[in-house]
Amino acid sequence: MSSFANPAGPRPGDVAGTLRLLAYLALSVVLIVLDHRGGWLAQARATAGVVVQPLWQLAGLPSRLGQTMREDAATRATLAEDNRRLRNELLVMGARQARLQVEADENARLRGLLGAAGRGRLDVQLAPILDIDLDPARQRLLLNAGASEGVRQGQSVIDAGGLLGQIIAVTPGTATVLLLTDLDHAVPVSVSRSGVRLVAYGIGRSDRLELRNIPVSSDVVVGDVVVTSGLGGRFPPGFPVGTILELRPDDSHAFLVGALEPAAQLDRGRDVLLLREQPRTPLRPAPAATGNADAVDAGAPVPPASAPPDDTQPAAPPAGAADGQPPAPQPQGRTP
Repeated sequence: MSSFANPAGPRPGDVAGTLRLLAYLALSVVLIVLDHRGGWLAQARATAGVVVQPLWQLAGLPSRLGQTMREDAATRATLAEDNRRLRNELLVMGARQARLQVEADENARLRGLLGAAGRGRLDVQLAPILDIDLDPARQRLLLNAGASEGVRQGQSVIDAGGLLGQIIAVTPGTATVLLLTDLDHAVPVSVSRSGVRLVAYGIGRSDRLELRNIPVSSDVVVGDVVVTSGLGGRFPPGFPVGTILELRPDDSHAFLVGALEPAAQLDRGRDVLLLREQPRTPLRPAPAATGNADAVDAGAPVPPASAPPDDTQPAAPPAGAADGQPPAPQPQGRTP
């Protein structure tokens, strides 16, 4: 039997569906017209909107989640890039700041050196440090200046803080400085407050000197500043050597031993100052005297113009006193 046995006759279900569709369309048209004319469905639409709002939110949730995830991914990538760039800039700025700090420290040290030379009105020579040896048994500096630059053996070496040591060897291009802290070094000093003369010895430590054989009765206390005394002629007087940190009795309890903190920065800095002797000005003969000098040479004393009257000579007697008569009374007040 073929499926197309009755092609022209509509089925009952299709007719009923068509009628329902026509009825719905007619009802929709009527509602649209009534709403357009009276607006009485507005409340119904508002209520329906409130009821449908959760469904609308739920339906739009996947889209919003996807957009949020895309934005978060883009933001994370941007933040990672910014973080990497800022880290690089931070490293560069840190390197620049360290370089500037080094330059500032060096500038401060040079200013201190120039200030030390200016305060003492000294003839000094700036010399860079080429090498440093702070071994406990050997405390030396090697300077990048030698006989070609006028450096000679025995010159005193200072920095912005005080005395560093002295030149002990010179080559055409370098000079060796024996530091105060070397075991073989000793410098005569005096306490700036009381003037007590002592000797400071090196003990092989860059942060300590030692004062030995201090009489117990000496006027020396902790905190005193010690300067070069100038005795011996090796070091000029008045340069700071250190500050007394501690005083203790020695083994015999007959003397005191003092610990001295060096005033110079023995383990820092890149330049030092070499003291040089200023050329002595030849004495000039005194200029020939003029004026009253001739009278002095001639043996005639000339009193100064403002010299007070000589009280040892008697004053001239008033009129009438020479004849034995009493002196005439002087009028009081203004003469009419």
